[in-house]
Amino acid sequence: MDYVIMIGQLILSLSILIVLHEMGHFFPARLFDTRVEKFYLFFDPWFSLFKFKKGETEYGIGWLPLGGYVKISGMIDESMDKEQMKQPPQPWEFRSKPAWQRLIIMLGGVTVNFLLGFFIWGLVLFAWGEEYLPSKNVEHGIFVDTLGMQLGLQDGDKIISIGDAPFDQFSDRFVFREVIINEAKEIKIDRDGQKINLEISDESLAELTKRENKGKGLFGPRQQFVVQKVIDDEKFPAKAAGIKENDRIIAFNGEPTPFYHEFIRMAENNKGKDVELTVLRNQRDSINFSLTLTPEGQIGVHGKPFETERKEYSLAQALPMGVVKGWTFLTDQFKAFGQMFSGRLKASDSLGGFGSIAKLYGDEWIWERFWKMTAIISLILAFMNLLPIPALDGGHVMFLLYEVVSGRKPSDKFMEYSTIAGFFLILSLLIFANGLDFLDWFKGR
Repeated sequence: MDYVIMIGQLILSLSILIVLHEMGHFFPARLFDTRVEKFYLFFDPWFSLFKFKKGETEYGIGWLPLGGYVKISGMIDESMDKEQMKQPPQPWEFRSKPAWQRLIIMLGGVTVNFLLGFFIWGLVLFAWGEEYLPSKNVEHGIFVDTLGMQLGLQDGDKIISIGDAPFDQFSDRFVFREVIINEAKEIKIDRDGQKINLEISDESLAELTKRENKGKGLFGPRQQFVVQKVIDDEKFPAKAAGIKENDRIIAFNGEPTPFYHEFIRMAENNKGKDVELTVLRNQRDSINFSLTLTPEGQIGVHGKPFETERKEYSLAQALPMGVVKGWTFLTDQFKAFGQMFSGRLKASDSLGGFGSIAKLYGDEWIWERFWKMTAIISLILAFMNLLPIPALDGGHVMFLLYEVVSGRKPSDKFMEYSTIAGFFLILSLLIFANGLDFLDWFKGR
């Protein structure tokens, strides 16, 4: 069921973005009296799931969910309609239009995706604001996972900055971004009152960027395990054992566990077993409780969460901030591509297919996350489509700019062969990226 929710969110996002992207081509084409023969969501080799014709255009849904397309008369595109190109040019065809009109038609799709990504991101900020955990609220410092230990971090450290960027909002993803994307060379920490600079070695960077470490955490906020709520359910033992709200769990089978993550580690190793917990009640009374953990290693309580803050935005504030957030994301993508080409990042460690993207939506349908992911995917589609690869919008734009500058139009035969080569390149990248996802899935079985 989890996978169904992830895939459902991905398909809905892509469907919205593909249709609007193709409208970005469709409406400029119609504005310049260019005939559009087909408008399709998904591809339809051999047959379509649904179609109807209105005016000169056939609208439909294909069965192959790898994108969508509009078939514009007199253009070498996904349809590879060579017969049409052998006929004399007609006034309604793409090839008969001035270069500037063809350029507008080709840029329409990516323009829509760029604007849509910024717009949706702004609306997300307007509707939900921006929730974050101020680092100052994490008074006990961090607890460190294995990957964080390889950077030299220790339990109890308080992070001050990464490179030149202050660590004001608590998030290990921020550390990933600064180290990998912005090439920060050190992490400044407070360890037991002493300021220390941890240098990031090439070996540590290599570990952070390994494919098998994708999605793993570096650290989390260290907090005391204070009970906020006891779950009233017979399958959980805490209520029957006598544990109450505001109790602080301080030991597990006699071993001190002053912090929540320490309790979790002990519980993971004792699933379904009889254990003894020690709690501190009213800040003075130490009480022992015997109980049996559930098969999942749970006792049936909710701990007190950290106090987060939420920044609210008016619509006038949210829309410009959506552009800022979206542009920051895009510049990160540019930097990441540059680092892949330079060899600092391995493509095999960084690329992912549809499976990797679907996981980002999560196994629960949360509208705030759904729309934020839709904004991100829209910007990624715009960025990828603008790459100067034949068969993508960026490839057509590249040839059109050459025509505008040189005054010479590439031959139809050249465009045909270039488009075929572009298709093979794109297909190879798709197979490679999704093959990596398959290998990840196979290894995780």
